[in-house]
Amino acid sequence: MQFSLSYSEIQNLIASKTGKNLTMLYGGAHTVRVGYDVSILFKTTSIGIDVTVDRIVGSDIFLSFAGGAGIEFMIREALKRASGQPGADCIEMTEGSSLVVHLGKSSQAAALLERLVLQDIHFDEQRVMIDFTTR
Repeated sequence: MQFSLSYSEIQNLIASKTGKNLTMLYGGAHTVRVGYDVSILFKTTSIGIDVTVDRIVGSDIFLSFAGGAGIEFMIREALKRASGQPGADCIEMTEGSSLVVHLGKSSQAAALLERLVLQDIHFDEQRVMIDFTTR
């Protein structure tokens, strides 16, 4: 089975929950380009990052990102600031510009994964598609 969300649906959800505006663009079969505008000394600069779904093992999603040392530093700092917030313990930064999303650490996601097996996450020009099977 497949579930899909359009980039605009995800962007709107993030904006409504956090007040932050992201842009998402297709970057390849397993890669999405995420952009965010940052104000630096009276100037707004767009920062972009390519996020690739490398593999899924059980309830863990292994991601890698491209963007250089500056992007890695910003992600590390964002994760530090999120510490203690709901869901923050679900994301772990690992070596080599990589993240692991531990869905099993979220009670809501864990309950869903008791009934479903996550198979794949991939992208097209307009949406994110999540493939899964039932248990």
